[in-house]
Amino acid sequence: MQKLYLFIDRVSTWVGRAFAWLVVALTVMISWEVFSRYALNNPHPWVFDAQIMMYGALFMMAGAYTLAHNGHVRGDILYGFFSPRTQALVDLVLYIVFFIPGVIAMVWAGYTYAAESWAINEHSSITADGPPIYPFKTVIPIAGALLLLQGLVEIMRCVVCLKTGAWPSRTEDVEEVDVDKLKAMVHQDDAPSR
Repeated sequence: MQKLYLFIDRVSTWVGRAFAWLVVALTVMISWEVFSRYALNNPHPWVFDAQIMMYGALFMMAGAYTLAHNGHVRGDILYGFFSPRTQALVDLVLYIVFFIPGVIAMVWAGYTYAAESWAINEHSSITADGPPIYPFKTVIPIAGALLLLQGLVEIMRCVVCLKTGAWPSRTEDVEEVDVDKLKAMVHQDDAPSR
């Protein structure tokens, strides 16, 4: 089972890293547009739409990557002090109550949203002759499906941790340094003074 977890982690990581290259494309595109607008006096109205779509695709496709590397924001001030079993129980409840229904809704609504966009050959209305946006809207259900798959792996990791008392390994374990420092400070304060 651990091999399956790590395989899905690697898929999420690969997709996240592939879409991270959009940062380079965005930088080049925006730099060229600034040069073209101010030096050549030749602005391109479609660039505004394209940059929004590229950033949106980057942001959405990074969700599964971030989840695979345990990088989403959480209240570490309390969570870091919990035992692994308590952490797994809290995570499991939150995944089942909030994460799974929210991501399923995202996939369902995103699929409908994308299908309607493809059906009408939708183009951006922000600028005249805007670029097509149906490929961008297709990213929504794909990103949701990847996030759901990674979320199911995280749920299985919670179950394993509840049974064994230890978190299964990840491709790259990520823990914030500040949590360890905070634990050391709290335990230092608890030590009896002489």
